[in-house]
Amino acid sequence: MKLTVDQLHITLDRNPILRDVSLEAAKGDIVGLVGPNGSGKSTLLRAVYRSLRPVGGVVRVGEDDVWALSPRAAARRTAAVLQDAGGNTTGLTVTEIVALGRAPHHGLLDRDGAEDHRAVADAVDRCGVRPFADRDYASLSGGERQRVLLARALAQNPHLLVLDELTNHLDIRARFELLDLIRATGVTTLAVLHDLDLAVRLCDRLVVLHKGTVVAAGSVLEVLTPRILAEVFGVRASTERHADGVVRITYAAQPLADEDALEDDSRPAETAGR
Repeated sequence: MKLTVDQLHITLDRNPILRDVSLEAAKGDIVGLVGPNGSGKSTLLRAVYRSLRPVGGVVRVGEDDVWALSPRAAARRTAAVLQDAGGNTTGLTVTEIVALGRAPHHGLLDRDGAEDHRAVADAVDRCGVRPFADRDYASLSGGERQRVLLARALAQNPHLLVLDELTNHLDIRARFELLDLIRATGVTTLAVLHDLDLAVRLCDRLVVLHKGTVVAAGSVLEVLTPRILAEVFGVRASTERHADGVVRITYAAQPLADEDALEDDSRPAETAGR
């Protein structure tokens, strides 16, 4: 399903955190949210997966406002994988963790049925966690845990995946393997990523947040221009697509000098074409 965020406005303790934020993710697309710390990325995700109610604007998955749905109905639409989101997993096996993803599909006292067992088995296989399916979740490495949490999300059979820094604290190989898993799901995805190199590897489109507003949105090459990289991220860099089809960011050895930064940092950068 398509994700639509339209004119979203969020305040915390009466302070505006997000102002008139709009973005779209077409069915099956992976859209990355990038920007400096404190730009509002995780706050935006919280509004999308119904953890933080906005004071204005709307979030739609398909045609429905997620905040007009019941919590269970919303959970059947959207699955979130957050940083260190294992929760209380003491004594639970990998399969039992993945099976928690089926909770939105039946009542509290209902037993898992054949459809639930198929969904869990499929998620376990898709995420490559079958070899340690019977192990205690707490005994796994960081990369293995993230695979399990992704499997739990896929067991929900969601229409939208919301990912918050899923690759944090993983080694390079584990990061790449996890990105490949996400791409293979085919599920519409909104992902917060700090690492721009990983963002360009994973995402179809990028949305740049800065000081609570969208300052650029579009393809990787449209968005990560030298100007945006300097004004928003404070680095000298350029982005180009190489002969192998991979987009790479090249950073200058000399850091951006303070006098080269945007003179009026309250002025938003121009929005890149979609």
